[in-house]
Amino acid sequence: MDIPFLVTLLFLGLGGGFLSGLLGLGGAIFMIPLLLYVPPLLGVGLLDMKQVAAVSMVQVLSASLTGLIVHNKNRFVSKSILIYMGAANAVGNLAGSLVSKQAKSSLLLAIFATLAVIAAVVMFVPKREQGQDIAPEDLRYNKVLASLVSLLIGCFGGMVGAPGAFIYIPVMIYLLNIPTRIVIGSTLGIVFMGAVTGTIGKMMTGQIIWPYAIALVIGTIPGAQFGSTISKKVNTKYLRLAIAVIIAITGLRMWYQIITGH
Repeated sequence: MDIPFLVTLLFLGLGGGFLSGLLGLGGAIFMIPLLLYVPPLLGVGLLDMKQVAAVSMVQVLSASLTGLIVHNKNRFVSKSILIYMGAANAVGNLAGSLVSKQAKSSLLLAIFATLAVIAAVVMFVPKREQGQDIAPEDLRYNKVLASLVSLLIGCFGGMVGAPGAFIYIPVMIYLLNIPTRIVIGSTLGIVFMGAVTGTIGKMMTGQIIWPYAIALVIGTIPGAQFGSTISKKVNTKYLRLAIAVIIAITGLRMWYQIITGH
């Protein structure tokens, strides 16, 4: 077993978990580029996109569950969103993860990069939020539209090993008009449900390298707990800006790799 590689994965899981809990993202938007670029940069190992997609799905499962527990305690999680969007995401993720076995790594990378750039552009659009103090149980939104969008996002997410939180956040804020704090907390619940079925799909097709996945999880859990605690204290405007910047950098870096091969 390559100890330096496993230690690197543990620390990457810690950082990815913190950002996941802080920003309401499952963690794949951070973990996929980190897993692709950091180990070879340090000279400790190398994973291709398909392997990264599989182990990151397990990491997302642990990060989203850990963050969800803390955000639910802070009353930022809508049970209605979990029922409608979470169930649709779970179905989509299972379908996407099963299909991904036959997909080329370059195609998965292109899909991920495209979705990331689109999400980032949307997040930079200024928005005046209404109902910041609304309770999750009093939330009103278009449930049919939410379910259909969630199913589509889940299909793409299952293919690339990312349940799709980086797409859900702009969709829920700008299309469904849901307050940012509820979006962040509830998105982790949607991501968790999608990650459960996505992980099952990756397991059924034998894509997960378990020692690597476990190392990520060990770092992820404390990182996600800390990030979720800090999130409550940060202004939502800065949370949205941070999400947009991180997603944009990730998407552009991946497109650079697709175009140049580096």
